[in-house]
Amino acid sequence: MSGSLLAADAVIGCPHGGRVTPAATPSGGVRVAGAVVATAAHGYLVTGCPHTVDGVPSPCVSVRWTAHGGGVTVDGEPVLLDTSAAECLSAAFLSQGPPVVRSARRGVVVR
Repeated sequence: MSGSLLAADAVIGCPHGGRVTPAATPSGGVRVAGAVVATAAHGYLVTGCPHTVDGVPSPCVSVRWTAHGGGVTVDGEPVLLDTSAAECLSAAFLSQGPPVVRSARRGVVVR
């Protein structure tokens, strides 16, 4: 699997316009231009999702990433790429679509 490397400062949104951010500021590990490289070990939260189902609020609240195994790792965890499989989830853990990566480290490509 190839794609651009995701770092903690990547601009990511849910499919409904919410903002995706790391659950905690990652520290240590490998850095690219000062930002920590994102791995499968990092949790992500969604804020500001306006999604509703039949008029009932059902916002995205978290993102579950499925990093490609057997590739590049940092501290034993697979790195996340803009092409890594992921799903935004509601509070009831219902899939609500994939996150939208708006910017990643385009100069750092993993093949």
